[in-house]
Amino acid sequence: MQIATFKEWTLTKLDDAFGIQQIYDMDYDLLKKWQNLSNTMSISDFENQTLLKLQKPLQWGGKGWNEYELENKFISPVFMAADFDDQTIGYFLERNLKGIVGDYELSGIVDGMIATGVRDPKKPFFCMHEYKRSVDNDGQPDAQALAAMLVVQAGENGKKPVYGLYIVGLIWNFMVLNRNEYCISQNYDASSSEIFDIFRMLKALKHIIKTELM
Repeated sequence: MQIATFKEWTLTKLDDAFGIQQIYDMDYDLLKKWQNLSNTMSISDFENQTLLKLQKPLQWGGKGWNEYELENKFISPVFMAADFDDQTIGYFLERNLKGIVGDYELSGIVDGMIATGVRDPKKPFFCMHEYKRSVDNDGQPDAQALAAMLVVQAGENGKKPVYGLYIVGLIWNFMVLNRNEYCISQNYDASSSEIFDIFRMLKALKHIIKTELM
């Protein structure tokens, strides 16, 4: 059994070690389903104003924020506005995740996850990694998110899809892993009008978790 942390991986290394394959078709069924569902999600006037209020400081100074500022001033408030937390699931930050995937024991700290539980995460459905900028990072954000998603999938024995997200500065990319295939969405720029698309994707994610994964 080999032991490795999430930070050690690239997408190429994950592909080779675990026999997984990236699907580059943006019409990939599960990703397209997520996006189509997001288009049906409404945004209230209050949510609209909340997003615009959060976005202003991001536009002014987001490119200069460090990871803690980006997380606390923008990412977590957006997740909380999507109203994930109740007495069945919650949005958890900086939690350890470990599991056996193939011949490896993978482990690391996940920047954000959505899982069952109130005080502590129990069964995760979604993993997120975020970075200040695309250079000078400790590891690769897409690979770290995918490695964590593989651990979640191994716990489910590959029966259900696992959802994810990585954020580099202002840019958000959503991910879906299903068995040995994964797909990464196009870029969503949180400093533009795409902030509303991001928010709808999060609301759709909650619906998918509640109706299909629990």
